[in-house]
Amino acid sequence: MDSYDIAISGLGAAQQAFEVIGNNIANAATEGYHRQELNLTSSYSKQVGSMLFGGGVDTGEVSRVINNFLEKEIYRQQSSLGYISQELDTLRTVETMFGELSSDGGLNAAMDDFFNALKELAAHPLEIIYQEQAVSAAESMTNKFHILDDYLTTIECQITQEAESVIQEINSLVESIAVMNSKIETIEISGGKANNLCDQRDRCIAQLSELIDVEVQSQDYGVVNICIAGIPVLTGTSSVELEVGLNQAGDLSISIAGESAYYSEIQGGRLGGLISLKNTLVSDIHSDLNSLAAEMIQQINQYHVQGVGSEGSFTNLTGWTMIDEDFADFEASVSDGGISIRVTNVNTGEVTRTTIPVDISEDSLTSLAADIAAITGISASVYDSKLRIQADSGYEFDFLPAVLPEQTDSDFTGAVSPPEISVSGIYSETENQTFTFTVSGSGSVGNGALQITVTNGDGDIIKTFSIGSGYAAGDKLELGNGIEIALGTGDLADGNTFEVDAFARSDTTGILAAIGINTFFSGINASDIAVSSDICNAPGRIATSIGPDMTDNENISRLAGLEDAQFTNLNSMTIGEFYREMVTEIGLDVSTRSIRQENVEATIQNLSSQQSELSGVNINDEAARLLIFEQMFQAMSKYLAAIQNSLSTLMEII
Repeated sequence: MDSYDIAISGLGAAQQAFEVIGNNIANAATEGYHRQELNLTSSYSKQVGSMLFGGGVDTGEVSRVINNFLEKEIYRQQSSLGYISQELDTLRTVETMFGELSSDGGLNAAMDDFFNALKELAAHPLEIIYQEQAVSAAESMTNKFHILDDYLTTIECQITQEAESVIQEINSLVESIAVMNSKIETIEISGGKANNLCDQRDRCIAQLSELIDVEVQSQDYGVVNICIAGIPVLTGTSSVELEVGLNQAGDLSISIAGESAYYSEIQGGRLGGLISLKNTLVSDIHSDLNSLAAEMIQQINQYHVQGVGSEGSFTNLTGWTMIDEDFADFEASVSDGGISIRVTNVNTGEVTRTTIPVDISEDSLTSLAADIAAITGISASVYDSKLRIQADSGYEFDFLPAVLPEQTDSDFTGAVSPPEISVSGIYSETENQTFTFTVSGSGSVGNGALQITVTNGDGDIIKTFSIGSGYAAGDKLELGNGIEIALGTGDLADGNTFEVDAFARSDTTGILAAIGINTFFSGINASDIAVSSDICNAPGRIATSIGPDMTDNENISRLAGLEDAQFTNLNSMTIGEFYREMVTEIGLDVSTRSIRQENVEATIQNLSSQQSELSGVNINDEAARLLIFEQMFQAMSKYLAAIQNSLSTLMEII
């Protein structure tokens, strides 16, 4: 009966091959399908005498044609592509926004217009039309800051929302894979092969790899375990849900739902790209924009607080509402130093200057108000966390660094009738100094061999003047730093001295700018930078002057000159250079990721071609195999018929 067994095994093998080939052809266009093969082996043999006979064909399992290493590499590359593509898509929208705004109507042009308006105001410091033009240019610039800040804030919110949506997709896919793991395990434990289910599950894993980097570990009975960012999200048939949230550093991260252990080092998939954008790329762009606005506010304000505009000195000033009144808690750049306030008696013209020392670690708005209130002619208080300074009737105040019209201190011991000393000019150096004038010789001004030696605060001699023969009383003597002195008629004794305080800055602490006293801008960053309401309401308050007659353009020229100044907080670049560097960096990021995307896409295409050659269904090849098994089936049928005829003939003979 062995002949019958051989025939039946051949017919059975052909029949099973038809089913496998039919399944392959039916799924030729099914995404993620791996070609299947029926494993055939020759059956047992028996020996009769010296002859060895075969026993037909055995059909083994139907297996998927798959290269697991190749599959995992495709997962990895798909994860990289999802990561890069997500970054690239978002950065392109950011580049478009900054690209549009960097044209004639953008922030770069608005900053140029602002500084140009300051330069024109410097040429016409007392004319209202140029004052209003400066205000208008400043408002246009702050509006551009707001537009970019709002856009980046919106992008960051959208990134977070998109991350929440992606994590839901991830959870859904992981749950689906867990369900399929259970079905596959049940089938294979019972001895079956769940090839089609494995393909469906692997397709889900491929989709998962596009969303986040996955680590797949094969287990018994066709089951796989999956780890994401070191988190075992799928173990056998058990899965856990993930959630997105903020870690202690405020970075967007993922965690097992309900737990507080967050992971932000996600390197692959769309979710990894979203986390990278939120925590680094867009965040850095936003931070740079805020740094630019903050530096603009600080640098303009630190000069502006010292000056006055065409409206002159003040009768009252009110600062901003402060979150904290203690100087030690200020976020702004403040330091120990002094604040010098000039008070003018309107009726007599007498001008006095008082310097209030400030210790950042100990002082506050309240203590500063008390120190200011102790000055004759003005009062100060803190209300609603705002510093208010009020001039008494008949007085005005300001923070001009201008030299006082007379010497600060003097020692004319031995001089019967000392001369009057007049001081004028605008100090041009960068550090505050006290200059000491020492008389050599004795006699009257304009006669004899009288001399004055001038030393700075370090004791260095900077000038020596002859005020004896050849000097006419009242002639001005230039120190070479913008300050001039003149001596009236009178006599001096050897060793007589007098001092002149010269201020480059009337506020060496930065407190006035930090609390909003006489500032040009309000706010702290790109979201709230604005032109001070006092300036908007009265453009004549733009602090163009720092000289005692309040008609010079020195201060507005300093403000305009900030366009070309380099700042440490902006990586030693100018304001314009820093912004252009920002835009350039965005363009470079887009270009770099575009190239990387093309490279990864090419790699995936190459890997997919290899996968298709190995695991894909070729209709022609399947048709050829179908023909082989069809012929095999027909031949085995004839073989069986021949055996049957032979047996019938034998029975007839018997």
